[in-house]
Amino acid sequence: MTVFEASTRPGETPPADAVAPRDSSADAPTSVARLNATIRDFVARWNTVWVEGEITSWNVRGGNIFARLKDTRSDAQISIRIWSSVRPRIPGDLAVGDHVVAAVKADYFVKAGDFSFAVSAMKHVGLGDQLEKLEKLRLQLRQEGLFDASRKKRLPFLPHVIGLITGEKSDAEKDVHRNAELRWPQVRFRTEYAAVQGDRCVPETLAALARLDTDPDVDVIVIARGGGDPQTLLGFSDERLVRAVAAATTPIVSAIGHENDHPLLDDVADLRASTPTDAAKRVVPDVSEQRALIAQLRSRATTRLTQRLSHDIAQLEQLRSRPSLRSPDPIIESRSQDVWLLLSRGRDTITRQHDAAGRATSELRASLRALSPAATLSRGYAIAHLEGGVILRDAADAPAGSSLTITVDRGSVAARSEGEIAEAPVPRSG
Repeated sequence: MTVFEASTRPGETPPADAVAPRDSSADAPTSVARLNATIRDFVARWNTVWVEGEITSWNVRGGNIFARLKDTRSDAQISIRIWSSVRPRIPGDLAVGDHVVAAVKADYFVKAGDFSFAVSAMKHVGLGDQLEKLEKLRLQLRQEGLFDASRKKRLPFLPHVIGLITGEKSDAEKDVHRNAELRWPQVRFRTEYAAVQGDRCVPETLAALARLDTDPDVDVIVIARGGGDPQTLLGFSDERLVRAVAAATTPIVSAIGHENDHPLLDDVADLRASTPTDAAKRVVPDVSEQRALIAQLRSRATTRLTQRLSHDIAQLEQLRSRPSLRSPDPIIESRSQDVWLLLSRGRDTITRQHDAAGRATSELRASLRALSPAATLSRGYAIAHLEGGVILRDAADAPAGSSLTITVDRGSVAARSEGEIAEAPVPRSG
C-alpha cells in the first residue's frame, strides 16, 4: 500500500499526494495516484459476489483471459479477468454467447485507473445438471442398443425426394438446398419447418418427423440446424425425439451442429453429418463425379472388350495357322492307310478266331454224339422200358405178361414179355 506523507510548512499549500480525496479543494487538490489508491483500498474491502450474465467477448492473452459479461435483461456490462492460475478450475468449453454464473471480486488497477472483476469460479447456468442427465440417458440408450451400427439403415444412392426438417428461412436450409442442387440439379425437397431451439423445438420436430416418415415419396430425412451452444441444442437430446428417430422407417441424417456439438440425435440417427453442408454432400451423389465414373467404366469396358476380341482373333489366327487346319488332306490320307491296315488285320484275326471256334464246336459235337444213347441205338441196339418209364436192366424184372416199351433208333414199339429165356450153354473148345 502506498503511503502518502505530508511535508508542508505552515502557510504553504500542501503537495497533492498529501491531500486525501475527501479533503481536496480547488486550492488543495489531491493527486491521481492518491485518488486511485483510495479507490483501490475501498474496492478491496468488497466481498466476492456471484453474478449471472452472458459472455460477449473472450480474449486469451499470455495465458490469461480478458472478457466481458453482459446482463441477460439489459445492456449493462462488466469487464472480467481470469488469471492463468484460475483457468484449470473453470470449464474448458466456455465461449462467446454462453450463459454463465461467475464468482467475481472487484479489482482496481491504480496505474491505469482500470476497474474490472477477477473471476475465481465460473460455470454454465444450469447446464451441469442437464449434461449429467444427458450422459445417463446416453448410457441407457446405448445399453438398449439404439446406437448399434447393426440397426442403422442404409441411405439410398439417389433419393427421389429428400425430407428436410429445419428452421424457417434458416442458413441451414439454404446450405442444404444449395449444396444438394449443385451436386444433383434434379433433386427434390419436401421441407417441414420447426423451431430448432426452445420449448417448441421437440413437439414441432416430432410432428414434422411423423409427417415425413409416413410420406411414401420421401426416401431420406435430414434434420438440420447450424450449430449452437450446448444449451440451445438440448432439444435434440430429448428422449422422446431420440426414440422417435430410432423407430422411424425412413433413413434419417442428423445435421444439428458442428464438429464439437454432439446431441443424442447424432448417436441414434442412421448417419451423422458434421454440418448441413456435409449432410447435403452425403445424401445425394455428385452428378459430375457420377458422369466421370460412367465414362471411366465405359473406357474400362471398351478396353477389356477390345483386349478380349484381339486375344480371340489372335487365337483363331493361331489355330488357322496349324497344319491340321491349313492343309488337312495329307493328314487324312496318311491316316486312311493306317485305318485300312488295321481293318484288314482285324478281319484276318476275326476269321481265324471264327474257324478255330468252328473246329472246336465240331469236336465237341462228335464227342457228345459218341457219349449219347442215341449213338448206341443207331448201331442196332434197343432199350426196354417197364411201365412208368423204368429201364429194364434185369430179365427177372419182366415176368411173363409184363408190358414193355421197346425204343429203337427211330421210334418205339409196344411188346409183352414171355418170361425170362434160359441162357444157352456156351460150348467149350476141345
